[in-house]
Amino acid sequence: MKSKMKLMIRPLLFSLLLYCATQTLGVTIQSVPEFSSEGVIQTELEKTVSLVCLGSETEDDEELVWLRNGAAVSLKEENKNGISRVCVTPVIYEDNGATFTCHLSRNNTVRASVTLNVTYHPQLSGSEEVVVEVEAVLVLQCDIWANPPVSSVSWTLNGSTVDLTAGGFTVTSDGFTSQLSANSVEKSLHQGTYQCIVNSPVYGENSKLFNVTVTEKTMKFPLMPMIAGLVVVCLTALLAVVSRWDKITKCCKLCLK
Repeated sequence: MKSKMKLMIRPLLFSLLLYCATQTLGVTIQSVPEFSSEGVIQTELEKTVSLVCLGSETEDDEELVWLRNGAAVSLKEENKNGISRVCVTPVIYEDNGATFTCHLSRNNTVRASVTLNVTYHPQLSGSEEVVVEVEAVLVLQCDIWANPPVSSVSWTLNGSTVDLTAGGFTVTSDGFTSQLSANSVEKSLHQGTYQCIVNSPVYGENSKLFNVTVTEKTMKFPLMPMIAGLVVVCLTALLAVVSRWDKITKCCKLCLK
């Protein structure tokens, strides 16, 4: 009977010890806005994120340390023991994906972490004024910076969807860059106002304009061969003068008499 009681008590003692250990050594993070079950805080640009790190009840005087992506966060002395606060304001682009970790100063394995997911409107960039010659290659590049990533990208020319077949266009998109290109440009087909249009699952539609001007083909002279030719001519003339220097000086003396 006693042996059975011992067998029943041992698991209970183990559970009690484990509970005490977790209560003795532990830190927790609270945040506004609250983080998800995966430890992710959803926020937006220009917003504020408040983080609070709490030691366990038996560690009111324990010194706490904050890290941002592994680098120490500077804290005032009164903001280190038992409870420590960090405020991220305003939230900027560089805060996206940043991980904040709080741990005990004396034992950095006792820690808790949260990660920021910063969402923002799609930002589009690229050369707005493009000049290209007839029969040259046209390339328009629309760079996309967005979180969450855009769901679709499309192009228009003078208000209508780009006719890929008629204009000989090619479109490539990877969610971060969309490129519209055409070989052997013609003024009637390719000149005009292009629009790169993106759709965000959160922020809706956004766009950027590109103005393309097609000019007549210009004659291009090969600069380097021309320079080389001039050098050869000048050297030849110089050598001719040097080789006939005596005759030239004699002629000059005769003219002076």
